[in-house]
Parts: sequence; C-alpha cells; structure tokens
Amino acid sequence: MRLTPTERDRLLLFSAAELARARRARGLRLNVPEATALIADTVCEAARDGRRLAEAIEAGRSVLSAKDVLPGVVDVVRTLQVEAVFEDGTRLCVIDDPFRGEGSLAAEAPGAALPGAGVGYEPAAPAVVLPVRNTAPVPVTVTSHFHFFEANPRLAFDRAAAFGMRLAVPAGSSVRFDVDTVVEVGLVPIGGERIAIGFAGLVDGPLDAPGARDAALEKARACGYLTSFEPNDEQNEEAQA
Repeated sequence: MRLTPTERDRLLLFSAAELARARRARGLRLNVPEATALIADTVCEAARDGRRLAEAIEAGRSVLSAKDVLPGVVDVVRTLQVEAVFEDGTRLCVIDDPFRGEGSLAAEAPGAALPGAGVGYEPAAPAVVLPVRNTAPVPVTVTSHFHFFEANPRLAFDRAAAFGMRLAVPAGSSVRFDVDTVVEVGLVPIGGERIAIGFAGLVDGPLDAPGARDAALEKARACGYLTSFEPNDEQNEEAQA
C-alpha cells in the first residue's frame, strides 16, 4: 500500500494517540508528546466524524485536564496546531488553552515562551500578487505554509507564477476562498532548502531543480488542475461592457 507523507504522518499521530490512551487507561499521567498526540488526534477524528471546525477544536480542548498529565505539561502545552480533513476540505485547527486555563504559565516553567518586543517578525512583503477564483462547490481554505502551486485543483490562478511560493500571511494562519469568489493573495518564496515533499504530490523534490516547474505544470494539467485565472461570467460581461 502506497501512502503519501501526509497519510504516514496521520498514522504516526494516531499510533502515538493510541499509546497515550492505553497509558491513560492504566492510570498513568501523560507527558508532553502523549498529551499533544491525544489532543491532536481527537480533533482529527472529530473532523472525520463530520463535525464543524469550532466543534472539533472544542473536542480537543475537552479531552484532557491538568490531572491527566504530568507536572509542567500544562505550562508547556499552551497552543496546538493540527491540520484536519473536514467535509469541505483541509483546515488548520488551532487549539489555544487546551487545558481550559488549568495551571499557570510561570517564567520558570520548563519550555515557557517569554514574549519579546516582536522586532523582526513583521509580515513579509509579497513578491507576487495573484487573483484566485474558487470554482469548487464548497469553500476552500489554504494554510500559510502550503505550497500554493499545489493548492486545491478547483482554484483557478496562474500556477506557473505561484511555483515555489506560499501565502504571505503569518505562520499558522490561513486564507479562505468562498464559492465562486475572487480573492487576491500575496505570495512569498518558500524558504529554507526549498524542497517540497508531500502536499499534492506534484513536485516531491527540490523546487529549484532544472525543469522542476515545467514537469510539475505538466503533471498538474494531466491531473485536472486549473492552471490559469478564469473570470466568471459576470466578470466577463463587465470586461466587455
């Protein structure tokens, strides 16, 4: 059975969550990886059951309390993020305060994050701005660090211009594209080693390799992806008026 990297990650998360459930059933208090896996898996399963985004997040926030975890875990695990598959597509779920305010985030807590002045965290200026129209029958949400070139096949935009790019939005946030609407998005180059693995499987390798963009475009077209911006009928009428 061939699994995508995303599917392998989901199975790993499920396995860790099952281990956490077994240890919790034996009366053991969970550590950071176990608590994280159990909360994230609960959110993913709630989404799979057809529950809405807010309901799935609430399910994750309700699964554990401070008495279920080891000392210090509540202070370390303050926010969790997990991508879950809902009926209308994949969405990033942000679970703030997963233990409902139990415990205290002291400066000396292990792994505590101390707020700074925020210098150097200004949003990056977009390198490319593209109009995007959602032709799908359901809303589509794309998260901050998804390779935008490989976003939902029914999003109509200039994919060649979006190759090697991600949304110019803060990490962990997302952009929603409602049905048959046009949204202008800013894109910035993917940083680091610029290797795209997983996503929709259109690249699965170095973004800057010779011929990588042309090969990915050819594969996208063969798989039915829209690769150019397509105005709707009302926009065509306005353009002709």
